[in-house]
Amino acid sequence: MAKNTICVWFDKDAEEAAHFYAKTFPDSAVGAVIRAPGDYPDGKQGDVLVVEFTVAGVSCIGLNGGPMFKHNESFSFQISTENQEETDRYWDAIVGNGGQESDCGWCKDKWGISWQITPRVLMEAMRAGGSEAKRAFDAMMTMKKIDVAVIEAARAADG
Repeated sequence: MAKNTICVWFDKDAEEAAHFYAKTFPDSAVGAVIRAPGDYPDGKQGDVLVVEFTVAGVSCIGLNGGPMFKHNESFSFQISTENQEETDRYWDAIVGNGGQESDCGWCKDKWGISWQITPRVLMEAMRAGGSEAKRAFDAMMTMKKIDVAVIEAARAADG
């Protein structure tokens, strides 16, 4: 287990989520599945309590802590994509598996975890600053899933 690990609270579906992430994103895997050694407020002895997993190389644990805490956009995974095909693949996997679209490249999976599916071309435009960043930003503000061709066109347009 890594020294610094992100802990993601789930009601009771940490193992299902970890397996979904592992099959969806490269450099992802499910590690140890730890079962409760005794009864606890939201579960019984033998229930899955903690799942160790990685998402795109980031060490995480899923804690089945019960319904007390809900996810919100103050935490998200940001996945950088190389092209439209990769953007579509991740977006469609998350949204198509019971998730929901949001704005500006954000979506939520069926467990309520927020994801930013962000093409590198968008971040490159933002780092460039000036009118190029403004054009790319304005284009992004009209989108749900990011359209790489539209961002590229906005970057190339004369300001």
